This record gives sequence, structure tokens and C-alpha cells, in this order.
Amino acid sequence: MLATTHLALINVFTGDIQGGLGPFLGTWLAQTGGWSPARVGFVTTLVGVGALLLSGPAGAVVDRIGRPRLLIAAACAAILAGTLLILPAKSFPAVFAAQMVAAAGGVLLLPAITELTLGIVGKDRFPKQQGRNQAYNHLGILIAAGLISFGTAYFGAAVAFWVLGAMAVLAIIATLTTPGHCYNGRRAVGWKEDDPDDRPERATTRSVLSNRKLMVLAVALALFNLGNGGMLTLLGQKLVAAGSDATAWTARYVMVAQLVMIPVALFAGSLADKRGRRKLLLVALAVLPVRAALSAFIDDPVWLISAEILDGVASGIVGVAVPVVVADLTWGSGRTQTALGTVNAVQGIGGALSAWYGGLAQSVLGWSGSFLALGAPALIALALVIWLDATSEPGRRTQRRERLAASLKPA
Repeated sequence: MLATTHLALINVFTGDIQGGLGPFLGTWLAQTGGWSPARVGFVTTLVGVGALLLSGPAGAVVDRIGRPRLLIAAACAAILAGTLLILPAKSFPAVFAAQMVAAAGGVLLLPAITELTLGIVGKDRFPKQQGRNQAYNHLGILIAAGLISFGTAYFGAAVAFWVLGAMAVLAIIATLTTPGHCYNGRRAVGWKEDDPDDRPERATTRSVLSNRKLMVLAVALALFNLGNGGMLTLLGQKLVAAGSDATAWTARYVMVAQLVMIPVALFAGSLADKRGRRKLLLVALAVLPVRAALSAFIDDPVWLISAEILDGVASGIVGVAVPVVVADLTWGSGRTQTALGTVNAVQGIGGALSAWYGGLAQSVLGWSGSFLALGAPALIALALVIWLDATSEPGRRTQRRERLAASLKPA
């Protein structure tokens, strides 16, 4: 099989497992343990804080070790172990410890897969390949959500654990069977592939992290995740309170969102060079407040599908654009994954606080007010990205003009 086929399989199988149980954790704890939204939000926030503290070091490990296949397999194994440990866990410490094991694997996956992709296809083909990666990633989540949705009626809410476990095992197999000769470590960091004697020094971590554009991007994404991260979890708890079949409906919402993300990711990957990364991010940020308003004022589970369609648009774009922008800003430094891990850590602050923020808003403002509160941070993020200059990476049209100009120069 081609290496890009293995990339497709890796992304299909890791799509469902990267966030662990994700939105199913809240419904599982609410149904089997009687956990309140505030308690679910608190443990999710603590795990999120632990994960964000690990994100920067995880990216640095990927940059330093340079063996992404091994790291992807190790990350999947950690997610599998942490998730299965939730099954017997009832107490707060046991749930927290199990989720931290899964979170450690989750934060390692993205930089490892990004480095593997760059080392296989190179920088020029990365935007389009990243779009394909994300499309396959969402396809995997869609498949898993479908299995969970239909399996819940026969096996109960625990079916989510077994689906995730099977996907983790398949991801490990797909990773370890990827042809090693197709990966080039120098290609992955932007160094000359045909000159092994050329050994540029890696940029210092401090110089990479002092990049103003990188930090503005990270803060904007943190605000986006503050609103986006806990919205589906809160929606699931709203359905529990209303007496609906929350697990089945949550699975359906995930399926709808992932189904939308597949064409959005492919489209975003193609447009990243032609239209610019910043315009794509603006669209993603503008969609979130609309989704929040729909979640706030619609009670019918069927009509709430419209909100998750918008989730698919926003998340589909962000998943493609962010690694591409980070690669643009750090290319050749040897610290791309360190930077990506750090951006994930900063934006993870928003994701970690989102469930707690949403749960607290619900206790003070009620269900409608809590969703509106989740939509508000995206407006600030939108302003930051409008202010942020476009990344310096030229689009394909600019590259073609440069190549044409070079070809017309006299020898």
C-alpha cells in the first residue's frame, strides 16, 4: 500500500479516539453515576488542564525523537488503557486518573501525525494532504458514532468503550505497518533532503514561542475552544434533563457534524493556498455564535441537528487550517511540532475551561443563557483574527507567478 493510504487509515482509526470518550463521558457519568453537570464539568476541566500542561512537551518530544510511527502507536495504547479504566471507575479520583492517561495519549497524537504527514508528502503538498487527513479523521468519527448510535439499543451506553477500543487497536496496526522508507525526517522539518551533511541548528524554543502571530493565533483559538469545547457535552446534559435518550441523540449529533466536516475539510484543504488561511479561520469563528444561539433557543432534538451542522463547518475548517498556519510560521526551524504542541496547550486552556464555564453558566443563567455565554468568546476571537495579519506563506498563484518570472530570466 502507498504511504498516503496508511495515512488515510491512521486518520480514520484515530479520529474517534483522539479525544477519548469526548461528549460521551458526560452522558455516561450522568446516566451510570448520577453525576451533575457541575461535577462532570469539574473533572473534565481538571483533565483538560493536565492535558494542556503536557501539550508543549509532547510536541517537543516529537521534534526531538523524530519517530512519529512509534509515538502514534504509543499514544493510541495510552488512550485505549485510559478509556477502558473508566468502566469500573466510580469515584472522582479514579475517573480523573483514567482520563489523564487517555489525555496524555491524545495530546501526543496530533503533533506525531502532523510530523509523519510532513515527512511523507512535504511542505508544498501539506495543505491538501491535511485536508484529506481531516476528511478521513471525520469519516472515522462518523463510523464510530454510527456504531455507537445503533449499538446503544442492544448493548447500552458501554458500547462507546468497545468501539473506541477496537479503533485504537486498528490504529496501532495501521501505524506500525506504514512503510518506513517513505518518511524523511529532514523533509518533515524543512531541511535539505539531498544534503545529509547540512545540519542546521534547531531554533530555540523561546524564539519560536515569541512569534507574535503564533501567540495571537493561539489566544484566538483558546477563545474559540472556550465556547466550542463544552457545547455538545452541555447539550447532552440538557437532553438528559429533558428526559430524552441523550446517548443516542449525542451520537447522532456527532454523526451529523462529522458528515459535514468531511467535505468541509477537503474544501478547506484545497482553498488554503488559493484564498488564504486567515479567511478560512474567520468563517469558522463567525459560525460558532450562530450555533450557540440555535442550541439556546431550540428544544426539539431533531431541530438541534441544525446547530451541529454548523459545528461541522467550524471544526472542519479549524482542523485543517491550524497545523498549516503553524507550519507556515515555523518552517525550517526544526520546532514545528513544539510550536503546534504549544498552540494546542494555549487553546487547550479554553477547551479545559469550557465544560466548567458552561456548567457554571447553566447553574446561574439556565440552559438558554449558558449556550449564549458559550457563544460570546468567539466574537472576541473573531476580532483577533481580523486583526491578525495573513501568514507569510504565498498562495499557489503567487508561487506560479514566481516560477514564471524565474523561468523568464536570462541564463
